[in-house]
Amino acid sequence: MWRLQHCIRVAVSAVLVAAAQSATSGATSPTLAEAAVKIPPAQLEPVVGTQLKRIKLNSKAAQRLDVQTAEVRQESSGKRIIPYASVIYDFKGAAWVYTNPEPLTYVRHGVTIELIRGDDAHVTDGPPAGTPIVVVGAAELYGAEKGVGH
Repeated sequence: MWRLQHCIRVAVSAVLVAAAQSATSGATSPTLAEAAVKIPPAQLEPVVGTQLKRIKLNSKAAQRLDVQTAEVRQESSGKRIIPYASVIYDFKGAAWVYTNPEPLTYVRHGVTIELIRGDDAHVTDGPPAGTPIVVVGAAELYGAEKGVGH
C-alpha cells in the first residue's frame, strides 16, 4: 500500500511542478479537458473505389515528419520524371509515391518505373506532370496508412 501512495505522491508532484513551470514561463497551458482530448496525428479515410486510404495529418505531425514535396516533371519528349527518393516499395515489390492533393493530405499512387538515372526515376505510369509528390516522409506516411507502430 505504501508503494501505491508513494507513486501517487510522485505523480502529483510532477504535475504540480509542470504547472508551476508553465505558469512562470508565461506560456498558456491547456485546461485539463483540453489535455484529456488527444488529437490523433493522422486520420485515415477510405478512397472510394480503391483499397487505398487518404491520410490527413495534423499540422504538428506534418512538422515532426518534415514532409517535403516536389512536382512530377515532364520532359519535352513527354516522359515523366520523379525524384527516386519519392518512391517506396510495398512488400510485393510494387512501386508507389504519395501525392499531396491538398494541404496536409496524402494519397498513395502507383507508379511504373521505366528507368532510374541518378536521383531521378522515369515513369511510364503514375501521377500527371505538375502533381506534388512526397520526397521526404513517404515511408512514415506508409507506416501511418498501414498502421505500423500504432
